[in-house]
Amino acid sequence: MSEVVAQEVRDLNLKVDKVDRLSVELQGDFLTAMKLNLHLRCANRVLLEAVSFEAHTANDLYKHVRKFEWEMHIPLNGYFTIDSFVHNDTIRDNRFANQKMKDAIADRFMREYQKRPDSGPNRDKTCLYMHWVENKCALYFDTTGETIAKHGYRVNPWKAPMLESLAAAAIKNTGWNGESHFINPMCGSGTLAIEAALIAANIIPGMFRENYGFMHLRAFRKEDFDQLMQEAIAAEKDVPSHMRIIATDHDARALRAAEQNAEEAGVDHMIEFVKCDYSETEVPFGPGIVILNPEYGERLGEEEELLPVYQGIGDFFKQECAGKRGYVFTGNIPLGKRVGLKASRRIEMQNGRIDCRLFEYKIYQS
Repeated sequence: MSEVVAQEVRDLNLKVDKVDRLSVELQGDFLTAMKLNLHLRCANRVLLEAVSFEAHTANDLYKHVRKFEWEMHIPLNGYFTIDSFVHNDTIRDNRFANQKMKDAIADRFMREYQKRPDSGPNRDKTCLYMHWVENKCALYFDTTGETIAKHGYRVNPWKAPMLESLAAAAIKNTGWNGESHFINPMCGSGTLAIEAALIAANIIPGMFRENYGFMHLRAFRKEDFDQLMQEAIAAEKDVPSHMRIIATDHDARALRAAEQNAEEAGVDHMIEFVKCDYSETEVPFGPGIVILNPEYGERLGEEEELLPVYQGIGDFFKQECAGKRGYVFTGNIPLGKRVGLKASRRIEMQNGRIDCRLFEYKIYQS
């Protein structure tokens, strides 16, 4: 998803310096970090680099951490937590490195003030992140805190819901721009349809969240945050009257969950929720996309049971979706290949540890 996130960054008129498989790197200040947290739909967290150095051992780490002016960033009466990725031959357990970093920060505060901030596992205050590979170590302020991959409107998750950031990334990968129809059979808890509505109306995901890691750093100014929010609200837009977002599911309980989540997101008026089988979903005339996220069949025997469903999706595309682009997001790649249509694209994505594909089908008029 890093390429999708990189494009989101560019859409904010920011220059991307580097794109890796798992990250996007750019230059920016504290205000930039705040803006990224509010606007990025497909990212996990925003890390603001504090300091980097060479460290071969835990004692090297301690010395460098203690030199940094943490008191300029963490309130004396505050609270901090540390997360990390460590790959160093001298460290057998990340928790040992985290403890060394915590001790160094605490000792610096005690030396300067004879008092120190509290620390522990909670992520609702100041969050720090250490990336230490071989002898290269970088320390970051995790300006996000709890992940921004969850957008905060889902009050009813229903069964195995698609993570909000993953749904947004899938939509972005289709190239859908919010001006043509968006059809989502098998909608489940409604995440794809809700993310589509938010994109179409240009409503930022940060609209549903009240707490970030950056709010607990000394650089935070509420007036800056309020200004960013006001600018985001002013940039919201009405969706085109000709554009329809339709979400269907055969299970009334799934639809109730989807409607509750859409109401929480403030987009329930933009989505037509209909109880029906996917094959009976209305596909209005005109350009647009049809996207489904069928079950994967992770347990033994389920794959055979799901085969007719995937084959039926192909029939539905051919019979009902002419002139549209069809998409199937699945974590079962062999089943995805049984749709019965030639995929024009196979976009690699990850759902947690599951290797997934977003299959694209161009469905031509007969």
